[in-house]
Amino acid sequence: MINLSDFLVVSAGLFCTGLFIILTKRNAIQVLIGIELMLNAANLNLVAFSRYDKIDNGGQMFTLFSITLAAATTAVALAIILNVYKRYKTIDPDKIDSLKD
Repeated sequence: MINLSDFLVVSAGLFCTGLFIILTKRNAIQVLIGIELMLNAANLNLVAFSRYDKIDNGGQMFTLFSITLAAATTAVALAIILNVYKRYKTIDPDKIDSLKD
């Protein structure tokens, strides 16, 4: 039987991994991957608490909504990154210092 604490440990590991990626990487796509890991950790918490609530499935419904929004946000962010790369020939956020050219 998997306990609630097991879910929380895995979620904390995912969140810390995502935070580490965001703080250390200089590539915009890798930063997006870190953000997605952090969102998945939050979704795992919502589903775990919803599983042990036994009253309603509110956590699972909110997780589905969150996954849908994360997919849409990622699609928009990747489109922006592709346009930035086409213009500046880099996806390093530190090297892009001006939006005017």
